[in-house]
Amino acid sequence: MELHRMTVAELGRQLEAKAVSSVELAKHFLARVAEHQQLGAFLCTDEAVALKQAEAADARRAAGEATPLLGVPLAHKDIFVTRDFPSTAASKMLAGYRSPFDATVVEKLAAAGTVTLGKLNCDEFAMGGSNENSAFGPARNPWDTARITGGSSGGSAAAVAAGLVPAATGTDTGGSVRQPAALCNVTGIKPTYGRCSRYGMIAFASSLDQAGPMARTAEDCALLLQAMSGFDPRDATSAERPVDDYVTALRTPREGATAGQPLKGLRIGLPKEFFGEGVAPDVAQAVRAALAEFEKLGATLVDVSLPRTELSIPVYYIIAPAEASSNLSRYDGVRYGHRAREYKDLLDMYCKTRAEGFGPEVKRRIMIGTYVLSHGYYDAYYLQAQKLRRMIADDFQAAFAQCDLVAGPVTPTVARPIGSQTDPVQEYLADIFTLPASLAGLPGMSVPAGFGEGGLPVGLQLIGNYWQEGALLHAAHAFQQATDFHARAPQGY
Repeated sequence: MELHRMTVAELGRQLEAKAVSSVELAKHFLARVAEHQQLGAFLCTDEAVALKQAEAADARRAAGEATPLLGVPLAHKDIFVTRDFPSTAASKMLAGYRSPFDATVVEKLAAAGTVTLGKLNCDEFAMGGSNENSAFGPARNPWDTARITGGSSGGSAAAVAAGLVPAATGTDTGGSVRQPAALCNVTGIKPTYGRCSRYGMIAFASSLDQAGPMARTAEDCALLLQAMSGFDPRDATSAERPVDDYVTALRTPREGATAGQPLKGLRIGLPKEFFGEGVAPDVAQAVRAALAEFEKLGATLVDVSLPRTELSIPVYYIIAPAEASSNLSRYDGVRYGHRAREYKDLLDMYCKTRAEGFGPEVKRRIMIGTYVLSHGYYDAYYLQAQKLRRMIADDFQAAFAQCDLVAGPVTPTVARPIGSQTDPVQEYLADIFTLPASLAGLPGMSVPAGFGEGGLPVGLQLIGNYWQEGALLHAAHAFQQATDFHARAPQGY
């Protein structure tokens, strides 16, 4: 098998067997990145930095170290700040910015021995569901380069799907790991809010942002999440609890399970709100077929309800822009980032800098957020949205009284053509299935589940209760052992 079609776990075994070196892997994948620049997945690479890290990884292996990720290449979404690469959040506002420190997630993965090849494209400041809002152009879906990758972690999903890198980091505020993973046929998991440190993540909405890995398989995601997770005293929202052993959880048989039915006893809840008129027939068919496979593996399907699903869109698009307007106020042209060249006074500099530095979608969300936080509207909008957010979380707890996991589509349709959606409200509606779990702070996962119209990928979403990432990964791994959707590659890559 070619190196770029191997999973993270397989590459780790190749490195352990000394069948390949980390330096050879880094060179192979950097050549792949250079060959497929038309995808727009990478914003920057640095061969000298990558090879230096690879040499250090080879030296650690030569000294007897043998951790699963040691020497494996990956790339980071350009929302994580890095000392060795520019950190721009795909915005003109931060063009060329160099951070004096690494994000905690970057630090943790480096400590595990991974080799960073570069930074990946995304929607500007992670605001969007298509990767069309990047100031440096969209990332393109390797399954059809005329179509979107999904967002905001579109560069991460495209890079993994095209075999430019075996794994990547992403961030998920309202679905930005799960949605691009679904549209590009890769596996991605958003852990429970607080599981991964947000220190060094360029903030969009602080009460929602969460880091997550993207790779080909649930096994790879388990390896990466294991390394990324853990308490960080520098992040006030980081959960002070031990990290579960996800790799062991992946392989530990369920009580009463058999070789033919590894998921025996698992109850999967199907919310009726996730299977209504808004789902395209091809997506619904693929999801139903995947759920039938879960039944063959021993799982039981249970009908549940999440009655406030429709309210998740207005709730999210009040809370997230409100937090964004606050977080993005720091970009004023004074300390770092873009500054307008010509201005009359300080206020004029602020206005021109922000007008020039931010793209249309970011400006739209800042304006919405500033409005809902303004005097006279805070109680009417923001406070009501927070009350509904609690009710959405309560709906999930009522559902989990009847089931172990919740399942449904990730997106209502397969990837649409780039430039085909000009109405931002219609674009927001595509987040309907991913927003509820984000608002509740629950772990959610996208698993390749088949193909729809035009042979385009469809993802199955699995949602677990708090801190149940291990259960999600176990169920996804069992499904992937019985199917090959995750192993299929786009033609030409």
